[in-house]
Amino acid sequence: MAYAAANPLQKVAQMGAANSLWYYTDGDATSVIVGSGYFNAAYAEVKKGDMILVCATNAGTAESDLLIVSSATGATTVTTTKLG
Repeated sequence: MAYAAANPLQKVAQMGAANSLWYYTDGDATSVIVGSGYFNAAYAEVKKGDMILVCATNAGTAESDLLIVSSATGATTVTTTKLG
């Protein structure tokens, strides 16, 4: 699956003047969510340096991860990197 506007990122906090902390929950495995391009549909919301706290339930197993937006260019690509 992929990110869909029907299940949007939720902004948790503004971190200084430039970046934000986001929360996202979904049934996709975190390994899928971390993949480049998963958040492409949210390109207008996220910026390079934003962080996304992910809570996923994959086949009944809860998973979590912290991602950083390493690139959010134009209207096409959002790249995230797993922290830690």
